[in-house]
Amino acid sequence: MTVHPASISTASRWRRVLALVFLCGFLPACAYRSGVKEVALPIPKSLPDRIATHEFTLNNDDGVVGQLASVPVKEGDTLPDIARHFGLGFEEISAANPDLEPWIPQSEARVILPLQFILPDAPRKGIVINLAAMRLFYFSGRKSQAVITYPAGIGKEGRSTPTGQMLVERKTAHPTWYVPESIRRDHQLKGDPLPASVSPGPDNPLGDYAMYLSRPSYLIHGTNKPYSIGFRASNGCIRLYPENIEKLFGKVAEKTPVKIVNQPYLVGWLNGNLYLEAHTPHEEMDDQQATKNLLAKLKKIEKKQSIKLDWSKIDETLAQARGIPVPILDHTDNLSSVLAKAVALDHPRRLYGQPEPPKLTEGSWYVKAAETTDETDARRLAAMLNHQGPQIPAQAVAKDGRYQVLAGPFKNAKTTKAMAKRMKIDLEIAGEIIEPAQRLSLKGSP
Repeated sequence: MTVHPASISTASRWRRVLALVFLCGFLPACAYRSGVKEVALPIPKSLPDRIATHEFTLNNDDGVVGQLASVPVKEGDTLPDIARHFGLGFEEISAANPDLEPWIPQSEARVILPLQFILPDAPRKGIVINLAAMRLFYFSGRKSQAVITYPAGIGKEGRSTPTGQMLVERKTAHPTWYVPESIRRDHQLKGDPLPASVSPGPDNPLGDYAMYLSRPSYLIHGTNKPYSIGFRASNGCIRLYPENIEKLFGKVAEKTPVKIVNQPYLVGWLNGNLYLEAHTPHEEMDDQQATKNLLAKLKKIEKKQSIKLDWSKIDETLAQARGIPVPILDHTDNLSSVLAKAVALDHPRRLYGQPEPPKLTEGSWYVKAAETTDETDARRLAAMLNHQGPQIPAQAVAKDGRYQVLAGPFKNAKTTKAMAKRMKIDLEIAGEIIEPAQRLSLKGSP
């Protein structure tokens, strides 16, 4: 698919663009950098520190950690901005808020933060990654009585992250990326030849830290595309936000066991209540068999524990697949009641990592990414471009009753042409270069 100026109109086409934006996988970054240094900001005081940092102390009985919360949307926010600030991935926050537009959510709407998690059904030892939830758990401390959890990006369909038992074979700070031949061939066919290796720096898709697993060619690493976290966007490796891999890298020792599972349906106890957390199964999974196995497990628990489950609530939780733990014992809260009890947070002073929108300037170069009669479509694409890694600065501009999505400003023709090429190869957007003289014709633009 190629996105041509003035051709963007349907919701299905935008969904395809959205997929392309984040399925760029290990594409090399261009030379442009925003120059904005990210500064970690504290989580609002109303959220307990143990939840804010996703670090929890465990006991032998309970398998549910964290607490549901909510936060208001401010003008200019996107769900990916809010997700990153609170340690969530794109799929997590989108599934929890199915009625909100991810890229231009309604101002002052409250976003549910799914900050409560059911632990995977696996030994509490070392690193456990649940592909279905796109989340990593690291168990540490004496008898693994502590856990820290981070959202992850995983392998795309056709290059899925493998499941099974592995080890952290070695760790490297500021790694060099040795490009696999299969990826080089893919890029060669697209007219985007890659070098045999990429040195440490902003162009390196491994980010600043990498942990190489005992299964060859698979890593847990950072990324220069932070907003791909919570997507199936890699060639099989596990990606973490840059701020999270830095913390994990310092905690994990070589030879730490790594268990990768794919569990869309999770069951756990908390304070005598049984909870169910459901995620949409990935395409490769046999959904019917997974559901059958879950129901058999629940019936066994019901009989063994001499308890009564609410089977209608179980059906509803599976159908909605919002990734939120819901109590499923008879006469317990339904999802609406669970959401109503979410901790209400104030909006942070600034969302960590939120990209700054560009300011239009005369005498600069631009790339017109698209033109449409729909302001919402234009704003959505501009937001998506601003969340590329590195950022493609863009905004929607009104002109003669239509809306243009302008990427820029750029200082010279060389940088502009490089950006247009990147948009074409990475996103299949056929942009139009606008020279400084042409830019003057956009009078009346906001």
